[in-house]
Amino acid sequence: MAGQSNKSQEVSEGAGEDEDTIDFEIIELLFFAYRDFTSDPDAILEKSGFGRAHHRVVHFVDREPGMTVADLLDTLKITKQSLARVLKQLIDSGYIRQVTGPEDRRQRMLYTTKEGKALARALAEPQSRRIADALAKAGPGARDTVKRFLANMRNSTAE
Repeated sequence: MAGQSNKSQEVSEGAGEDEDTIDFEIIELLFFAYRDFTSDPDAILEKSGFGRAHHRVVHFVDREPGMTVADLLDTLKITKQSLARVLKQLIDSGYIRQVTGPEDRRQRMLYTTKEGKALARALAEPQSRRIADALAKAGPGARDTVKRFLANMRNSTAE
């Protein structure tokens, strides 16, 4: 117990030093923006018993028809096991169809169905409106600035 209280004391004593070096305001704005950005799609997904993982899969498959399972795994940076359950639910529910690759029968190419396209659109529309409203309030040139900022927030893709 004594060790735990010393650690707590060290953490709280060091916290004041971080005030000058950590941008808590931007961190909190990002937390709140993400919460609100995902809230409308979350409500739509909940009606079907789906979650954010389903949203990501539907989004990227709809944006790149014919992408392979391997491509999707690489895009989402998740394991096969993580994707398997979500993808199976989306296929079984009729939102995504899986087609055997033309040259390699082990390859699985993914496409949204008509229902999948409608779901992707329904999830993107409130997010697109939120983005458009925020950019309009931010003023001229905001879109390019936001794009640069977000691109720079991503981990480097050069490997």
